[in-house]
Amino acid sequence: MKLTITEIAKLAGVSKSTVSKIINNYDDIGAETRGKVLKIMEEYGYRPTYSAQSLAKKVSNVIGVIYAGKINSDLNHPFFIEVLNAFKKVIGVEGFDLLFFSNERFNPNGEDYLARCRHYNVDGCLIIAGGEIEPSIKKLDESDIPCIGVDLELTGEHSAYIMTDNEQISTLVVDYLYLEGHREVAFIGGLPSSPISEMRADAFERGMTACGLTIRQEWMKHGDFFEQSGYERMTELLEEKDIPKAIFAVSDLMALGAIKAIRDHGYNINDFAIVGCDDILAARYSDPPLTTVKQDKEKIGHMAAMMLKDMIKDHGKPGAVKVAPELVIRSSSRIKKINS
Repeated sequence: MKLTITEIAKLAGVSKSTVSKIINNYDDIGAETRGKVLKIMEEYGYRPTYSAQSLAKKVSNVIGVIYAGKINSDLNHPFFIEVLNAFKKVIGVEGFDLLFFSNERFNPNGEDYLARCRHYNVDGCLIIAGGEIEPSIKKLDESDIPCIGVDLELTGEHSAYIMTDNEQISTLVVDYLYLEGHREVAFIGGLPSSPISEMRADAFERGMTACGLTIRQEWMKHGDFFEQSGYERMTELLEEKDIPKAIFAVSDLMALGAIKAIRDHGYNINDFAIVGCDDILAARYSDPPLTTVKQDKEKIGHMAAMMLKDMIKDHGKPGAVKVAPELVIRSSSRIKKINS
């Protein structure tokens, strides 16, 4: 059944002009009314034909979503899935749809995201940091298209960003392990080219130095945030002459890979202290349950949506936002005997 604006207005108990304003994304409609109208439109599969006024303003009500990683990067990491779901819930209520940009064409000169944004007339962009940031992101950041970065420092006049306080993540872990009696701690980071991994690695080294602990370069390993690399880097640590008994992996997936490596190589997991980062759902149900640093993924997604909406609506440019992490202690970091 295809409805008209008049019929939608009648079902929602509002005026025809109110429905029109919601379709054209005006600001002067309350959230409850907007939500009721949008729900009816969704239930009946209504797709608006945008007015001449809307087209003249070049409003598309579309947000571009870009995963700013080089080829073979994707969005299947649980952290980004949860952030994106939280972002979608908020931005959807505001009347926007999402358009995912692909980088699978193996363009030797890199993807021209700015040109593609112009082509699709997006109102703004959500840019999520991948392992190695593509150069073309800088061009988009410097444009007049509102952009919000997640785990990516954007500095353009029409850009802002939000991330967890990555320095505090490592500080929480090092301080915790130190207070638990550990004096030799290994580090499994993400790709060296990842700004987020670099922040956590630098803060880890500063934290170790502040506690008077020795940083052993052979214990500083790098993976790609996923399980297999955590497994491989932990295997390398187990092959060292001196094996570290405390390990900080900068993602829960790598920490879970490290736990599997310890078991597969015949070691008792209870002799190791493992700490991850993200607090993905699997961390609670792993064996043993994983001590980790929680990133508030829902808050990051919600705030990213509101910040981007405000920039699109010319309500001002938000500054950089850093969300505080939280240490969640579970049994993976409780070993039977600490060798101080």
